[in-house]
Amino acid sequence: MAASTKPSGGTAHGYISDKDRYLARLKRIEGQARGIHRMVDEDTYCIDILTQISALTSALENVALALLDDHLKHCVVNAAKAGGPEADEKIKEASDAIARLVKS
Repeated sequence: MAASTKPSGGTAHGYISDKDRYLARLKRIEGQARGIHRMVDEDTYCIDILTQISALTSALENVALALLDDHLKHCVVNAAKAGGPEADEKIKEASDAIARLVKS
């Protein structure tokens, strides 16, 4: 896992106002993953497992897109307003994150 980066200037991450909602969504995703594990353990029909994997993948992608949106609206916008090398760094981070999401 990559090292975490903290926002500069003591500001909070963009998702902080929705943190409880993100945690609830991730808890549901965790439950879905456990359900898939149980399905495999119980020899559930392959297509049914694949359907659940697709739902899990979609749920994770939705969380990732929401986090990216928050990052763009908060971290990138604030850095762009400040200008300088931090702005370029935040834009590159966002571009790299988008590239990783597109590849997955």
